[in-house]
Amino acid sequence: MPPYCCMAGSFCLRMKCERRADKMQPNAEERKDGEMEAYTSFARVYDLFMDNVPYEEWCDYITGLLNEYGISDGLVLDLGCGTGSMTELLAARGYDMIGVDVSEDMLEIAAEKRAASGRDILYLQQDMRSFELFGTVRAVVCLCDSINYLLDPEDLVTVFRLVNNYLDPGGIFIFDLSSEYKYRELLADRTIAENRDEGSFIWDNYYDEESRINEYDLALFIPVGSEAGKHDQNKSEKFDRDAAEKPGQDTAEEFDLDAEKNPGCDAEGISDEEYSQEGSLYRKYQETHFQRAYSLEEIREALEKSGLEFLAWYDGDGDGRGAPREDSERIYVIARERGK
Repeated sequence: MPPYCCMAGSFCLRMKCERRADKMQPNAEERKDGEMEAYTSFARVYDLFMDNVPYEEWCDYITGLLNEYGISDGLVLDLGCGTGSMTELLAARGYDMIGVDVSEDMLEIAAEKRAASGRDILYLQQDMRSFELFGTVRAVVCLCDSINYLLDPEDLVTVFRLVNNYLDPGGIFIFDLSSEYKYRELLADRTIAENRDEGSFIWDNYYDEESRINEYDLALFIPVGSEAGKHDQNKSEKFDRDAAEKPGQDTAEEFDLDAEKNPGCDAEGISDEEYSQEGSLYRKYQETHFQRAYSLEEIREALEKSGLEFLAWYDGDGDGRGAPREDSERIYVIARERGK
């Protein structure tokens, strides 16, 4: 069965969630500034907080779909590949992989995985709304909410057109997306938190039903002595410059979590006692993510406009082959190239 993947999905399975009623609706300028600008300071700890995702099982599901449409080898594009975990697994299954992602930090980690595995994977830093390839591919996969980061329905059509353009004749496009039900009923206006020795985070979520935009403010606390902390300390000048250029995007600061040295450090919902138990130096990062919920009708209409042929969609629960339900949390969609 396909796993319930992505950060929000995996986190909500194991974290305390509290309703929020005091979050103001994000304005259009904030959403535009944040569009496609996520996973920067979080890149170094992304895999840490995704460690409960059964990637092998997930890859079995994706390769099963690919094989069903006759694609057992050849060039495959992983669009929005992140740190390359799925890209590596697909390469191990015999596919010639290309990974595209907008985040330099994510691709840096993907490149480290490639160096460790020795696999021949091409990574390209590009915005999915304007990506370019050297030729066509047999299939494109776009997973783990990447489609939800397209906030404008016109951008959805643009990406689908690009996919159609770079697919071989009859090539297959497989993507997933989080449902409106998930954003409205499960994430909603909540605060999500997890505390670990390796790092902690606070996720402050807000969903606007009118615009169907989901915003979450992410605060990360990473021990300076950890591998992630050391790496980001070396890059602190870059983070500081980015913060100056893009207020409200990514910020980084060092502070001591000893409650006696930092009165009121429980303002984010973590108690003085929890801070004082550590009493060590942490590095704090903050960033804001925006995602949009799309209806199945909107997805199908965008596919038609782009030239792609809609083939099927599945509920992400169970065996991954059932029809989407009103309470489906994740949906998989399959489309096919049908002419340029």
